[in-house]
Amino acid sequence: MLGVANTIERNQACIDACTKCTQACYECFQACLNEEDLSARRSCVSMLVECAMMCQMSVAMMSMNGEFSKQHCALCAQICDRCANDCSMFQDDHCQKCAQICQMCADECKKMASM
Repeated sequence: MLGVANTIERNQACIDACTKCTQACYECFQACLNEEDLSARRSCVSMLVECAMMCQMSVAMMSMNGEFSKQHCALCAQICDRCANDCSMFQDDHCQKCAQICQMCADECKKMASM
């Protein structure tokens, strides 16, 4: 059992970042649906869902020490970078906060992918 605990501990910072990013993306998604300029946010809203789903899968992959965890985290970092970029284009608080959290998650996923 100690091996499992060590694996999870090694991945914990990235697991936590992905969990936080998932929550931020879903919250931002819900807030964006109520914005007057929803049509201008179409691409961003879609990316929010993709990012949240990718982060959820990353948590699962790292938690079970999946064979492709590093590759998955590398792709997750790319998606989080894109989501952060898309959200940063909108000045409302929820998008700006989400952009920051996505960028933090991308950074953690990059570290995980390079382990």
